[in-house]
Amino acid sequence: MMFKVCKRREVGTFLPKYGVIFLILSVSVIIFALKNVDFQEGERKKSGGDFLIARLHNWSLGAGVAGHVVDHLNGCYSAVFTLLWERSAEVQVTLVHSSEAITVLQKLTSEQPDRIYFKSDFRSDAVSEHTTCNVCLRPTLQPVCNYTDLQTGDPWFCYKPEKLNCNTRITHSKGGFKQNLTAGEQKLFQGGVTMKVPLWPSGPSSVTVMPKRKEEKNSSVKIGNSGYYYQGAWRALGGTPVLQFNTSSAISNCLAGKTVHLYGDSTIRQWFEHLTAVLPDLKEYNLGSLKQVGPFMALDYANRILVTYRCHGPPIRFANVPTSKLRYIANELDRVTGGSNTIIVLGIWSHFSTFPIEVYIRRLQSIRRAVVRLLHRAPSTLVVIRTANLKALTLYETLTNSDWYSLQCDKVLRAVFKGLNVRLVDAWEMGLAHQLPHSLHPQPIIIKNMINVLLSYICPEKDELVFLS
Repeated sequence: MMFKVCKRREVGTFLPKYGVIFLILSVSVIIFALKNVDFQEGERKKSGGDFLIARLHNWSLGAGVAGHVVDHLNGCYSAVFTLLWERSAEVQVTLVHSSEAITVLQKLTSEQPDRIYFKSDFRSDAVSEHTTCNVCLRPTLQPVCNYTDLQTGDPWFCYKPEKLNCNTRITHSKGGFKQNLTAGEQKLFQGGVTMKVPLWPSGPSSVTVMPKRKEEKNSSVKIGNSGYYYQGAWRALGGTPVLQFNTSSAISNCLAGKTVHLYGDSTIRQWFEHLTAVLPDLKEYNLGSLKQVGPFMALDYANRILVTYRCHGPPIRFANVPTSKLRYIANELDRVTGGSNTIIVLGIWSHFSTFPIEVYIRRLQSIRRAVVRLLHRAPSTLVVIRTANLKALTLYETLTNSDWYSLQCDKVLRAVFKGLNVRLVDAWEMGLAHQLPHSLHPQPIIIKNMINVLLSYICPEKDELVFLS
């Protein structure tokens, strides 16, 4: 694959607290064109639909901001950036997936939503059996056990064991993965070749950001970044300023008297692990839970801090989860009393990527209704939602958890909770803007910045802490 910049404009610009100016970089992509499962190289695309990401950075300053890519539907794209610091700024644009690859991903979700399947063990006395489970099971002559949740309506089914009853189910786990791609389709998902490919400009890739001249006016163009990095710290652009909680005492002072309930997947479990690692007095209580699965609980008795974690209900790709530990977030929220000392953190996205988006929408809607009920009975409860993030993509990760799938989930999550009194931690932009490689589980420094955003929501004004924005 070859890539070429078709237009480029270099400008000097200014600091955003005085006015925002943007750099526009247009690129044209030359890719392999999929035609009858054969590939024709070197032909300029005349249509859009490719998935590109962009960022502007200066790693010596620890600075970075996500760009917004505009598809002109003719093979050219504009990458739009807010220029947020003086000195140099380097443009980086990456093709994540071609439009042809996205077509395959859409096809997989439509035709093979069960390509990741699950297993459950059934046991009664000395008799043990296991069967396949999923949101949707392909029709067979085998009877089906219906485990649809009575409160939320979220569907879940297992093939019935031959000998045992449906009520003898004791565990849930990921069963496996079925890959049904043609050889031609696989070529669309080669890391660094046809997937997550840097787009190199034909000329210089950097701009010089100059101090603002007093006569300059604010730009009317708004692209809505949630924040950016400077000197390695995340700074908010609007909303609650982000404070730096750099010591265990600063974190403990903020959380004193608070109960923090974390619900979701392993990217939320990272937050529990971070807090128990940086707070020496926050001691994890041994509940006998499996390390990956939970539930977990940690207590700082002196400071009256309680932190809990519980994974969300199926689909969850953890191994050997006891069915007694499978809980739907909406049902858990209905058990929370709430109040000014209660913080709810939600992060649910990664395990829904192989299913039609309607499955994810249904789950979010049930959670939203539970959040509304919680805020009605306890309006002072703080609810924080972590968004999806980018990740390293192997062929397996792409077919089961592609960044393109994650982006669709991210858009849906924001739409479902729009207008509700909840706060977001923008993990998508925080991962995209940072210099570290993308990872399903972001590196500790990114997690630290996410926790700083969370703590800033909990403790928005602390005299002993320094505002960063």
